[in-house]
Amino acid sequence: MKFKLFSFVGPLVGLALLTSPAAAVPDLIDLETRQIIANPGIGTQPRQSSIPRETISYTGKESPGTVVVSTKERRLYFVLPGGQAVKYGVGVGRPGFEWSGTKTVSNKKEWPDWTPPSQMLKRRPDLPRHMKGGPDNPLGARAMYLGSSLYRIHGSNEPDTIGQAVSSGCIRMSNEDVTDLFSRVKIGTRVTVVR
Repeated sequence: MKFKLFSFVGPLVGLALLTSPAAAVPDLIDLETRQIIANPGIGTQPRQSSIPRETISYTGKESPGTVVVSTKERRLYFVLPGGQAVKYGVGVGRPGFEWSGTKTVSNKKEWPDWTPPSQMLKRRPDLPRHMKGGPDNPLGARAMYLGSSLYRIHGSNEPDTIGQAVSSGCIRMSNEDVTDLFSRVKIGTRVTVVR
């Protein structure tokens, strides 16, 4: 096996990594952090998700302004007036990290900082303890925090993970899509996650 040495500013210095494609990174690596490890600098180039955003007819019971995430479909719906919704592709929790329920958006941040939760640090003690917001940050361009939980709807610089079950429970979107949703969602917006 060949290894390549990447240097990072901060606590992640001199991490030896496989030079194979990002898809070959072992599943045990949290994909919220995979972009830091496998693709430093990837956020500097805008990349579009392979799942196009679209406005669709919507017959659900939720009121306009509600966010509905279908983890089975790997889609997020922002309900509009008049029986319509904006439909986005999303990445969802991988096996063992699935969840469902109703939360509210408790905070919104542009280019958020990232502090891995203690649970993630137990699994991955090599991760940085804190990372400033920016194009290489795992939370991407925008984040919407869900209540007092550890979960967020956030951007990603890895469009290949959209439509996949890859995260530790967060809902991830392309940076372009999360920026669009961020402009529509307000603090207090209801978010319903169904399996």
